[in-house]
Amino acid sequence: MPPKNRFAELLPEITAWRRDFHENPELLFEVHRTAGKVAELLRGFGCDEVVEGIGRTGVVGVIRGRTDSTGRVIGLRADMDALPIIEQTGVEYASKTPGKMHACGHDGHTAMLLGAAKYLAETRNFDGTAVVIFQPAEEGGGGGREMCADGMMDRFGIQEVYGMHNMPGIPVGHFAIRPGAMMAAADQFDITVTGKGGHAAKPHDCIDTTVVAAHIIVAAQTIASRTVDPLKQVVVSICTVATDSTAHNVIPQVVKMKGTVRTMDPAVQDQVEQRLKEIVEGTALALGAKAELNYQRGYPVTMNTEENTGFAAEVAQAVSGYVDTNTAPLMGAEDFSFMLNERPGAYIFLGNGDTAMVHHPAYNFDDNAIPFGASWYAGMVETRMPAA
Repeated sequence: MPPKNRFAELLPEITAWRRDFHENPELLFEVHRTAGKVAELLRGFGCDEVVEGIGRTGVVGVIRGRTDSTGRVIGLRADMDALPIIEQTGVEYASKTPGKMHACGHDGHTAMLLGAAKYLAETRNFDGTAVVIFQPAEEGGGGGREMCADGMMDRFGIQEVYGMHNMPGIPVGHFAIRPGAMMAAADQFDITVTGKGGHAAKPHDCIDTTVVAAHIIVAAQTIASRTVDPLKQVVVSICTVATDSTAHNVIPQVVKMKGTVRTMDPAVQDQVEQRLKEIVEGTALALGAKAELNYQRGYPVTMNTEENTGFAAEVAQAVSGYVDTNTAPLMGAEDFSFMLNERPGAYIFLGNGDTAMVHHPAYNFDDNAIPFGASWYAGMVETRMPAA
């Protein structure tokens, strides 16, 4: 089953959808134009049901097969939102909205799933029900969590769920997947250090919060090097440091820091949160200051079910013949994890070729990947629910 001939025929149409989405990027949950066009297209394809407003601005389409002897229901998910980045691609269909661009390829994901939906609605060559899921706010807003919280899984009877993301650095048409942890949990934290400000020429009269902050930054790196098992993956990054003074000769009263923690194991996640709290508060106490840690759990680990990973890899192998089934896990995060926490399934990477990395202003989705991705989406339905 190489890429389906129908997707070669549909490629100009699917590419046009993708480039329209690219020209008109929208952020987080404010994807009203995108969601509206998705819903309009799904209705035009003849989907049996199209529901808007799931998870605030998500769209769900239901396509029933020619038969339904088993009651099987497969969910397929794509994300719709863009990023607050100034585009530097120079393409003729570049973003028309300054400061916003599809720098992660969600325009391509949405277009490929729409192509698969059109094909499945035309052919209905399966036994069961396909549910196509178009999600807002993957880029930090937790749209996957919101759609699940809206009862999507139970409402549509979804039994398995599958998602896909393009990946620069992998050849176009190649796939990559692994069982178990595929992408990391992503937490974030804020640290506030309070001391005693004063004149920089009289540090002995002060409690220097910049020195305290520096010690916290260095000590936090011992979490990875000395606290967590070296065979476990963990990243602790303090990314922003700001004081309440911009003067050259003032020791600030307050320093605020922001950062992120990435882990692949819930037990390590708990361990890191506890140890970071001890370091922040203990370091400040030792240097005569006070410090507070505000730690927020974010996206959970994207965990592929072993059996469903095999199903996804089998379809990918049939589509392209090139599948890495033991790709290295990534410390980036993905809120498809919320859907995988509710249902068994798998998340797979589709090659985008030798392009700029996602989240870069020069990134662009490669339209040559469309037939492979659309074929994989459709193949998951036809293979997991073969016609009776």
